Amino acid sequence: MATGATEAVELRGALMRLRRTTGLPVAFGGLVEPGRHQVRISELNGTATAALSALAVSSGNGLGGKAVALARPCAVMDYPSSRQISHEYDAAVAAEGLRAILAVPVVVRRRVRGVLYGALRTAQPLGDRTLTAAVEAARDVEQSLVVRDEAQGLLAAAREPEVRPDVTEGAAWERVREAHGALRALAPRVVDPALRAELLAVCATLAASPGPVPAARRVRLTPRELDVLACVSVGTTNAAAGGRLGLRPETVKAYLRSAMRKLGAHTRLEAVVAARRAGLLP
Repeated sequence: MATGATEAVELRGALMRLRRTTGLPVAFGGLVEPGRHQVRISELNGTATAALSALAVSSGNGLGGKAVALARPCAVMDYPSSRQISHEYDAAVAAEGLRAILAVPVVVRRRVRGVLYGALRTAQPLGDRTLTAAVEAARDVEQSLVVRDEAQGLLAAAREPEVRPDVTEGAAWERVREAHGALRALAPRVVDPALRAELLAVCATLAASPGPVPAARRVRLTPRELDVLACVSVGTTNAAAGGRLGLRPETVKAYLRSAMRKLGAHTRLEAVVAARRAGLLP
């Protein structure tokens, strides 16, 4: 799935959740166009017309543009008469019949990546509960984009040549193992199934043995057992592994014990060595 398509899916889901949690009749949003200081409205939920579709909102203009420029939520009780904003987009807003509107920026690493809007067709204050729900919806999109960015960065790093002139072979293998562990920990958090499958495929490539694995060494571990072993293989403690994987330390211990039993290992180190020999870890 392309980057833009993935972001659109996240945005669409956030708008649906926003309407469901607040009861707002209309929600819409868009992403900041690459290389430009404007948001293109691409997702509409509950609208009666196409007036807002593909509308380009420049930074600083209108309510959404103000949210982009300030990188913080903004709201107006009655859009057409508000003196808090400029009115470049009044025609599109009027065509949809919107009055009270809020706009919440999606901010990733201090950069605005998009805007979520919620709206009523009556002029009235939008309460704290509604604003909080909109901010939470934006945070969901932010977290998804952070995870996707991390995944793309790790994929790029994992595809680099294993050995560079300034890196010893041993150090290069450590980099491969660290990338493998990071990818395994990140994959369960990735919402996009295509990207998640790509992450796991790269993990399998990194862990693949150079030759066929003898039948005596073939072991089947569950995905979570392998996730835990991948963390342990780079020296991560049970508590730290739990933090990376979203598991409690006791759960990490249980997965580790199960993996050790399947691998015929008595210690963590023996389990990691056995997993590498079985072609499960790099």
